[in-house]
Amino acid sequence: MTGAAARFRAMVRIRLFEDHAARLYRDGLIPGFVHLSTGQEAVAVGVCHALEPGDVITSTHRGHGHAIAKGADVAAMFAELMGRATGTCGGMGGSMHIADPRLGVFGANGIVGAGVPIAGGAALAMKLRGQRRVAVAFFGDGAVATGAFHEAANLAACLSLPLLLVCEDNGYSEFSPTGAQHPVPLAERARAYGLPVEVVDGNDVEAVHTIAARMAGEVRAGAGPALLVARTLRLRGHYEGDPQRYRSAEADAAFADPLDLARRALADGGVPVADVERWEREEHASVEEALAAAARAPWPDPDQVVSPLAGVYPQPEKEPPAPGAATRVSRLLRKAMGDALADDPAVFLAGIDVGAGGNVFGLTRELAARFPGRVIDTPISESAIVGAAVGAAMDGLSPVVEIMYLDFVGVCLDQLLNQAAKLRFMTGGAARVGLTVRTQYGVGRSSAAQHSQSLEALLAHIPGLVVVMPSAPEDHYGLLRSAIESPDPVVVIENRLLYEKPAAEPPPGYRVPLGRARIAREGEDVTVVSVSHGVWTALEVAERAREHGISVEVVDLRTVSPWDRETVLGSLAKTSRIIVYSEAVREFGISAEILAEAADAGFWSLDAPPRRLAGRFSPVPYSPPLEREWLPSADALLAEIRHICRDK
Repeated sequence: MTGAAARFRAMVRIRLFEDHAARLYRDGLIPGFVHLSTGQEAVAVGVCHALEPGDVITSTHRGHGHAIAKGADVAAMFAELMGRATGTCGGMGGSMHIADPRLGVFGANGIVGAGVPIAGGAALAMKLRGQRRVAVAFFGDGAVATGAFHEAANLAACLSLPLLLVCEDNGYSEFSPTGAQHPVPLAERARAYGLPVEVVDGNDVEAVHTIAARMAGEVRAGAGPALLVARTLRLRGHYEGDPQRYRSAEADAAFADPLDLARRALADGGVPVADVERWEREEHASVEEALAAAARAPWPDPDQVVSPLAGVYPQPEKEPPAPGAATRVSRLLRKAMGDALADDPAVFLAGIDVGAGGNVFGLTRELAARFPGRVIDTPISESAIVGAAVGAAMDGLSPVVEIMYLDFVGVCLDQLLNQAAKLRFMTGGAARVGLTVRTQYGVGRSSAAQHSQSLEALLAHIPGLVVVMPSAPEDHYGLLRSAIESPDPVVVIENRLLYEKPAAEPPPGYRVPLGRARIAREGEDVTVVSVSHGVWTALEVAERAREHGISVEVVDLRTVSPWDRETVLGSLAKTSRIIVYSEAVREFGISAEILAEAADAGFWSLDAPPRRLAGRFSPVPYSPPLEREWLPSADALLAEIRHICRDK
């Protein structure tokens, strides 16, 4: 069979799939939302048939056609849309999140533009390995207005990544005409990033394939990223049920149905009509068979729902290391990253000024020289940085990326909240998203409201993320090494006030298990639970409390999520009193979760009401006296301990 025939059959297969999906949705057999690619088949097929099996694609919420064109099983796709166990994602993703990472389909995406940074990350992984592969990001014209697109395009251009950007310009950004959303055409805007651009009739599959094959070949050969703009038309609404009052019949009439164009091209090439009709009948029978198989598929077993985390937490504690050479926490962090780079070629570092600049605190100094090409300076583009980590992790690497301040997670929250934390779950466990995000915070240096926030509760509330906050000097090494080796996305939150704490160098094999707290100080009368810099305050106060005849046990959480309930409740059972001390704002913080568990599972251990101390519910002040007033002091914690133990 010729390539043109195979492409025609793939287009027919997509059209039939979408027609059935529309009917199934109408009849209530597909739940949720459905966005169909009817009319855009030529773009998906023309591009994907220009790719090689090892290439990777990311898609949009209108992604059925891309997945089928890349080789996804139609029966499994029908089952996925119907939420069945045999679906491509085990019924966990559905229509907007159709994926099959085993085929290089890194997923359709319910967030407009969000797949572009992920494709860039896969392209970065390909470049770091020296592979002649290509990553393709499909997106609609509406995505061009998102920061994710521009950050990812700029990063790809700066790093000369093997990324082919494919815009399916169907004339509408949801309900708005493209012209009303973009004052300058995309082809002109892309040239600002130095991207070579081609514009093609997206309804002519052979024209798309010819240009896509050439562009993919150039990208594969090392020419850097490129952009293909395919002018096309979606024949159905933005979503099924869309009344489409915004449509322009005149504008729509300018486009021909891509299947009609393909049929005419085959006839002009001498292909008998009987052959074309036979191919269509065969595709119809195949799709009908796939649908019947999907309809017979079982529902997922509620007891076997895939966990959003691949790791098993908590893990057993290991023996502490024998004291080594004297050093500081900052150097332990550098050692942890250097040892990880030396031990595993899949590890790389990336972030703003982590290479030549060595990080704003000098934590990555000299690593770029020791590991050329694996410590990567990026533009100030937090969404692109974290998105690149997601894509690189899905492609098998172990990225360690830096967000300079914890406050800045707000800039890239989608890539943490909806991508890193969700993709393993939404792919039914097929995607590995083992990445590490390093960041830092610290109240007490007049860094003001945008550089001081302790936002661990915000991140801990996201299923699928592991959140780590080291306190003990050696834990900065052991927890970071465990994070880098984890199959899950881990956010490591350091406190900059601890960077110059004296430390003893642990051996390279030292690891601190994720999800396991430590007893930082044994005590009998009251448990104080804290994390990071707060543990040091608690230890200071525990020593002072001894002068008042009070024995304080200090529990260092180390991992905020998943947190070690067993250790905390075990300490409460021993002391019968509990206080949580936090450097975050009090309301809706981690203290609320810990004390709720204490009041529930630990209720019969309590001899006094559980208490908490934390920052006031306001932004962190700049003025030093106000900042000191904002965060409860060691004196305030001591007073709370004496109050809760007053009847002992």
